Amino acid sequence: MFTRDLRVSDHPALASAVAEHREVVPAFVFDEAILASRFNRPNPTGFMLESLADLDASLRRLGAALVVRRGDWVTETLGLAAAGDARTVHVSEDVSAFGRSRLDRLVDRAAAVGVEVRRYPGVTVVPPGTLVPSGGDHYKVFTPYHRQWCRTPWRALVATPRRVVPAAKVPSGALPKLSELTDGPRSPEVLPGGETVARHRLAGWVNAHLHEYADRHDDLAGDATSRLSPYLHFGCLSPLEVAVSAGAKPGGEAFRRQLCWRDFYLQILAARPDAAWADYRPRGDVWDTDPEALEAWRQGRTGYPVIDAAMRQLQREGFMHNRARMIVASFLTKDLYLDWRDGARHFLELLVDGDLANNNLNWQWT
Repeated sequence: MFTRDLRVSDHPALASAVAEHREVVPAFVFDEAILASRFNRPNPTGFMLESLADLDASLRRLGAALVVRRGDWVTETLGLAAAGDARTVHVSEDVSAFGRSRLDRLVDRAAAVGVEVRRYPGVTVVPPGTLVPSGGDHYKVFTPYHRQWCRTPWRALVATPRRVVPAAKVPSGALPKLSELTDGPRSPEVLPGGETVARHRLAGWVNAHLHEYADRHDDLAGDATSRLSPYLHFGCLSPLEVAVSAGAKPGGEAFRRQLCWRDFYLQILAARPDAAWADYRPRGDVWDTDPEALEAWRQGRTGYPVIDAAMRQLQREGFMHNRARMIVASFLTKDLYLDWRDGARHFLELLVDGDLANNNLNWQWT
């Protein structure tokens, strides 16, 4: 089952399924619970659809088509297993409360019908829970986590399957149109989705710009970051493969540090799923209520040029420079003294790379 791992390269769940079984049902389910949420918005959902179309093309080159269903994720997954006479479901792990609960429900219901669920790494470089401090269940401070992260051996990259043999009994279905999933237009300059674009961008950026990353990644106007975050969020790229690609090249250490930050927040969310929307470190804030100020911030009409430029970039591109995110978050929470959750929700509605762990915990860090 594909979830937010929309690729064929370095995909442990897919590789294991192909290696262990004569036929495979490579499938994606549009979960009605997610489609009904406020975060089913044109920017991320459109990017996901493009990534799924690219995944389907990659699978077809390997001999199979992506099987698409819509409904309750657990029910549809087990329905596909029954249709394909499958006794095993291979799926990547996730860390959010929703993702883990969904997987746990699948495990329970699958066991009742004699189906095994195998869960694999692939969303992070180092799986959450691998690094645990003495006397605690997760690292709460980045520096000691980063120190251990750098010392920890990584798993080996997994080869892309040479061939995927589909289950003949299971029809593939068709990808829906964006208008069938959500309402409204996408940002006009949002990046295109898919593993093919992602791998091309990764190779080009590493060869041409990685060497200057350490010196230029904080340059707002320079636009010198990789812009790989949407592809990492939807799993069009393996974070481990990205980390390996940076290697020992100039700029690689600074770039890997950002991947470590991503792992750091994901391991926090795995240990503390409530921290998605509740204060990880409560400070007793009693936030102001000012709908007009909040809307001016959202629209980029505060009168502060750097704030407004950043917020308008978000509207236009579904993206914002990492330092600009910190600036606008600081402005909302420390100058306007408005609740960080209002800012986090707005980001998740527009960002193509709106990862729950990184977005919401970065908001809290600010």
